[in-house]
Amino acid sequence: MISSNLAQSFNRLRVERFGAFCLCPSTMSSDAAPAPPPPPPAVAADADTSSSNPGSDPNPSQNPPVEHPTQITEDTDISTLSAAQIYELNQNLLDLTSDVQRPLIAALTPISELRAEYENGSPAFVKQIDYLQSQGYSSIRRTRGDGDCFYRSVAFAYVENLLHASDPELAVASALSTLEETQGMLESIGYERMVFEDFYEVLDELVKNVIAPDVSGRTLTEETLLEAFQNPEKSNSIVVYLRMLTSAQIKLDPESFTDFLFHPETGEPLEIRDFCEQLVDATGKEADHVQMTALTKILRINVDVAYLDGRGSNGQVEFVKFEWAEAATPICLLYRPGHYDILVGPKR
Repeated sequence: MISSNLAQSFNRLRVERFGAFCLCPSTMSSDAAPAPPPPPPAVAADADTSSSNPGSDPNPSQNPPVEHPTQITEDTDISTLSAAQIYELNQNLLDLTSDVQRPLIAALTPISELRAEYENGSPAFVKQIDYLQSQGYSSIRRTRGDGDCFYRSVAFAYVENLLHASDPELAVASALSTLEETQGMLESIGYERMVFEDFYEVLDELVKNVIAPDVSGRTLTEETLLEAFQNPEKSNSIVVYLRMLTSAQIKLDPESFTDFLFHPETGEPLEIRDFCEQLVDATGKEADHVQMTALTKILRINVDVAYLDGRGSNGQVEFVKFEWAEAATPICLLYRPGHYDILVGPKR
């Protein structure tokens, strides 16, 4: 089962979508894999959890619900907004700044460009971006907001990390070994090889190309990696394969995930099969904490997710960490409610 800290992190993401529900730590085992830190109190406090949390006030009627502003202006204090209102504000900004013709993965841009987009709308977001800059995070690589942004961002950064590894040959060998094992895992839960092998080969060849020349005699570079991920056929094939892996991990380790499978809009619990079919296997469906945990575990990678949500204390940004590989350089993602980009910062 999943540790209590991981349970709290699941709770945080669910609160953002449809309010609070109880994940009782007493039911969680302590011998789980490394878990991300607990969510900041400001997020959990956004919803009235008194009726669902053990040990809370037995008379919740004495605790009136928090009132949130119905009209939001540039002068509105973001700390008074509900998680749903923050999500909607960020989605509106993404809609204004997105372009249906935007590349699936874009070239690096200074994080100052992101800051400029928030200057006239949210001082709290600007303060958090300033914090990231002060910590050495200088650039972002945007992904198209099509519901596949988490998987595409992870895939790109996964291969990019191999390019910049101190020992690329060793890093590639390790990655290829892990990827080869995933094929057997897919077959063990009922996938036929003919269903996934074409998707697998796109990622496999890209990883090999880090150290081995392709048919044109060239090894992979930053430029050709970007070209590959801007190619819909290649890019989407990799996304589909990562979704298959995510689904496989959830099905192979049901004890770790069953308690956290909920519909993102209604909050209703889902069976593993329904959850995977509706929210993992289908493209265009956003990734939540369950999917993030499953994918990082099956690939044995580390991912740090910076939460740009306007709620950090004194402008600080909370990082949620998924750690499955000792001493490996983590992939860093920037999460804004409903969207993931790649965050580039100090070398670690």
